[in-house]
Amino acid sequence: MGLTEIFYYLTTSEFFDMFIKLVLVSILSGIIGYEREAWRKPAGFRTYILMGISAVLVVAAGEYLHDEYSSDPSRIPAQLLSGIGFLGAGTILRDGNNIKGLTTAAGLLAVAAIGLVVGTGQYITAILATIVVYFIIANSHKLSSRLEHVSSYEMRIVSENPKKNLDKIRKITAAEGLDIIKVKYGKQNEGFQELFLELRARGDVDYNAVYSKVSALAEVEEVEERRNSTVPIN
Repeated sequence: MGLTEIFYYLTTSEFFDMFIKLVLVSILSGIIGYEREAWRKPAGFRTYILMGISAVLVVAAGEYLHDEYSSDPSRIPAQLLSGIGFLGAGTILRDGNNIKGLTTAAGLLAVAAIGLVVGTGQYITAILATIVVYFIIANSHKLSSRLEHVSSYEMRIVSENPKKNLDKIRKITAAEGLDIIKVKYGKQNEGFQELFLELRARGDVDYNAVYSKVSALAEVEEVEERRNSTVPIN
């Protein structure tokens, strides 16, 4: 058998196809893993590559068992996705009220899915998925810094002329980082009228300063505040 025939055999055999899959998934997984490695995450370059290769081999094993024993080829890949939970859980750390490692765990799951796609021969889909996953992970910290937590804040003000004081109150709240979402006028009693404000704040706000400045306004008789729990914007 000559070199040409050997080359033809190798390039047309199932072994060469598997070689291409392993090389491709190593490159795609390595791209995402390199980004995680740069941020010194628990799972980095090698972990992601090994995860991708494992996924390809799992698909190959499923196909082999199907061809040889007529078993369900999806059973082994399904077990792989279930097993990712154990590996992902090892990357998740809790520090007080903060939880770290969720992105890394999700990245491992994404790489496993990319490996499964490569294993089935859907190369273009795997490449596109890698580009999208890498873009999301690489830019997630930039996006997270903009998606600050928003807290809801309500204020009840009793004054002689709330409509007259509303513009002054708007200036105070705006200066302290509060946006007035809703304005509602309440009942009148002995020359005083209630004013209810619903406010929303991004980040930390000095509520005591807001309370003090509004209370110091002329004609303001009473100020009552109520702060709701902070919720994240998603």
